[in-house]
Amino acid sequence: MDNILLKTGDITKEKVCAIVNAANSSLLGGGGVDGAIHRAGGPEILEACKKIRKEEYPHGLPTGECVVTNGGNLEAMHVIHTVGPIYNQCREKCAFLLASCYTNALNMAVELGCKNIAFPAISTGIYGYPKDEAAQIAYNVVKNYLKGKDEMEVHLVFHNNEDKELFMKTIQEK
Repeated sequence: MDNILLKTGDITKEKVCAIVNAANSSLLGGGGVDGAIHRAGGPEILEACKKIRKEEYPHGLPTGECVVTNGGNLEAMHVIHTVGPIYNQCREKCAFLLASCYTNALNMAVELGCKNIAFPAISTGIYGYPKDEAAQIAYNVVKNYLKGKDEMEVHLVFHNNEDKELFMKTIQEK
């Protein structure tokens, strides 16, 4: 787990090549991590998202998919926006969709030439994904993705110590 860093803090302050935004399908900002990234990144991110909506995803970004914008006023050069699953709506597809968020964001980071990326706990807020299940999926995807990629570093950034501790406990139990 040398290239997976667990942190508590503000993802908008991470000094990485790319941060992942747990966006909603509109890409136009919202609450939680999404709102924080849009506020900290400034209007440049929103304008880029509006353009993506108009030109590529007029009906919204599908769950599990990713798009990239610049980082605006953030430390990160790029923001990779992904839409996590809403737990009470995705049924048997939940785990696949959540794993897709992480995999697609990692693939996009590699395409961008990034050596480091920061993730929030996707879908565990208002989207209601059980934190322990989400932790296991996130950890497994990231751990497997990083095999043989020693030059890449993933920061998993939690809003509070309680969520970080739950994540650590969950992955230690498996």
